[in-house]
Amino acid sequence: MGDDLAAEFEDGLKEDRAGAPEHRSEAGPRDGPGRRRPEGEAGGDPGGARRAYKAVVLVAVAALLAGLGIWAGRSEDPDSTTDALPDNAASGELPAGACAPTGTLVPPCGAWWGAAVPYAADGSLKDAVHGFEKRIGRKLDLVYNYHDMSGTELDGELLTPDEQELGRDRLLMLAWESTVWTEPHHENWTETQLGWRNIASGELDKKILDPQIRRIRAYGKRVFLSFDQETDARIKEGAGTPREFVAAYRHVRDRFRKLGADNVVWVWTVSGYLGSAADMKALYPGDEYVDWIAMDQYNYYQCHGTDDWKDFLRSQRPSYEWLRENISADKPVMLAEFATAPDADAPQRQRDWYTRIPAAVKKLPEVKALVHWNRPTSEEPECDLTVNEGPGLDGYREAGKNGYFHQPVPSR
Repeated sequence: MGDDLAAEFEDGLKEDRAGAPEHRSEAGPRDGPGRRRPEGEAGGDPGGARRAYKAVVLVAVAALLAGLGIWAGRSEDPDSTTDALPDNAASGELPAGACAPTGTLVPPCGAWWGAAVPYAADGSLKDAVHGFEKRIGRKLDLVYNYHDMSGTELDGELLTPDEQELGRDRLLMLAWESTVWTEPHHENWTETQLGWRNIASGELDKKILDPQIRRIRAYGKRVFLSFDQETDARIKEGAGTPREFVAAYRHVRDRFRKLGADNVVWVWTVSGYLGSAADMKALYPGDEYVDWIAMDQYNYYQCHGTDDWKDFLRSQRPSYEWLRENISADKPVMLAEFATAPDADAPQRQRDWYTRIPAAVKKLPEVKALVHWNRPTSEEPECDLTVNEGPGLDGYREAGKNGYFHQPVPSR
C-alpha cells in the first residue's frame, strides 16, 4: 500500500472510531488468525497483542475497500523449502470402493490429516506448505488458509495461484471472514467489521461476494469453506447478533447456489468453548445449510495460566460431545484447529500428546478431519503451538504415519 493510500486508510479508520464503539479484548489474541477466546474463559493472555474491532457502515466499508493495496507476506515457519516431497496416499487419483470419500468429502475409513501453515518469508504459501510437509515426513491431505473480504490479491482473493497449485493433490479449506484486515495475513489482529446485517441484506453481493463465488465456481474442484470461523467469538467483536449471523450465512450459501457454485462443502465453525453454549446454539444456520460442523480446541496449559495438562482426548471430547448432543448427531466433525502447548519441565509430554491421537480419535468416531494450527499465539515460549522441532515434531510425525490418516484424496 502506498503512503497516500495508507494515510487515507488510517483516516478512514479514525472516522469510524469516532462514530462507532470499539470492541477490545483484554485477553489478547486466541488461536486462529484474529480469533480470541470468548469473554469469561479462564486463563487470559495479557501479554498478547491487543486488538480493536470497528463496526462500520456500508459507505465507510466501500471507501476502505477502495484504498486497500497488496501486502507482502511474512512467516513464523523457520524452514520453508521446495525440496522433493515424501509420498503418501494423496495421489490425486479419483478414489473408488468402500473407502472413497462421499460427495461432501467425508472419508468413511478414517480422517483427513491437515494443517494451517503460516506463509513463507517471501510470501509464498506453497513453499511454506512444502517445507512443513518435508519436516513432518508426509503430504498433507488438507491445507487450511484464511481470507478476509477485502478483495485484494493477497488475503481477499479466494483460491490464489498457490492455493490452486496446492489443491491439485490436496484438499483445500478456506476460512472467509466478513472483515477487512489492516495488516497482511492479519498479523497484528486488527480489522474492520463489515457486519452480518450488511451481508444478509445483499448490499455486498456484487462488490465482494460475487467475484469470489465465481472464482470458486471456475476452480471446479470441491473445496471446504467456513464463513466467519469461530463465529461465537465475533458477537462481542461487533459483527452482529446470532440472528444476523444466521441470515448472513444463509444468504452467502444461497448466493453460491444462485451463481451455480456447487463445488463447496460448507463448514460451520465455532470455538467449542462451552461458556458460549447458548450463543453457539443460536448461531446454527440449520442442517440444510451445513455439511460439516467444526470446532477449535487446544491444550493451552501454562499459556493460559493453568497447570491443568489436558491430553488430546480430554481437550476435545467435552466440546465434541456437546456439539453432537446440541447441534447435530449426524454431521461429520472437523477439528478445524487443534494443538498443544509445550511443557518446559516435561518436554516429552508434548510428544506423547500427539502420538496418542490415533488411538484417542477413534473414541470420537464422527471426527473426520484434524487440522493442526502451526503457529504460536504469542512470543512467550509456553504459547508456542508449532510442531517445527523437538518432541512436538517427533510426536506429530509419528501420529501422521498412522493408516487412519492416510485416506484416498479425490482429484475433484
